[in-house]
Amino acid sequence: MTGYINSIETMGLVDGPGIRMVIFMKGCPLRCLFCHNPETWTINGATAITSDEIVKKVANNSTYYENGGVTFSGGEPLHQPEFLLECLKKIKELGIHTALDTSGVGKGMYEEILRYTDLVILDIKAITPDGYLKMTSHTIDEFNHFKEVLNKSGKEVWLRQVIVPGINDNEEYIRDLKEYIKDFNNVTKVELLPYHLYGIEKYKELKIPYRLDGVPPMNETKLDMLDNLLKEE
Repeated sequence: MTGYINSIETMGLVDGPGIRMVIFMKGCPLRCLFCHNPETWTINGATAITSDEIVKKVANNSTYYENGGVTFSGGEPLHQPEFLLECLKKIKELGIHTALDTSGVGKGMYEEILRYTDLVILDIKAITPDGYLKMTSHTIDEFNHFKEVLNKSGKEVWLRQVIVPGINDNEEYIRDLKEYIKDFNNVTKVELLPYHLYGIEKYKELKIPYRLDGVPPMNETKLDMLDNLLKEE
């Protein structure tokens, strides 16, 4: 089976535990305000690759991933569910840890995919229907469906939230987020990620309007304060 990827990182250190191969897949239904990878939204310019080629790359470097694993990211890996499932099955046959870095908005097959996934790194875009629509240009319904399936799966979950100045960088949002997180099972890690400007040049190259033009990068000191608020007892 053939899928479409944007790139492969062979020594990833932040997308799951240990040293990881990170496979950035093409295609995403969301248009997040803070997205820094607009080149992954569609399969235009994508590299076609078979699941066997993916598995061969993993197997050839398996000693690096014995205490790490393979992470599927994007774009949105759940946008290519059949290809993703086939890759996960074959990688698990090698005894390699698998992780899914996702927005939770895909094309279904969630139960089957999670069966072969050890860790889900789930991006929280916003915590209310209105906020989610403004942030992603998409309704929150599919995310909520994925959340239900994820909670039933018993899989380990890491939650991530990008903090954007002027949008969600306030104590009220963080307190609401703290309550919202209680709706998830098996959460072992929560991360607040700072909004940055790394993707702006990509928008210019692709001639796509950048909707957060003029918004500064997130202040690290304030982010630390919000993170402490989130994690306090």
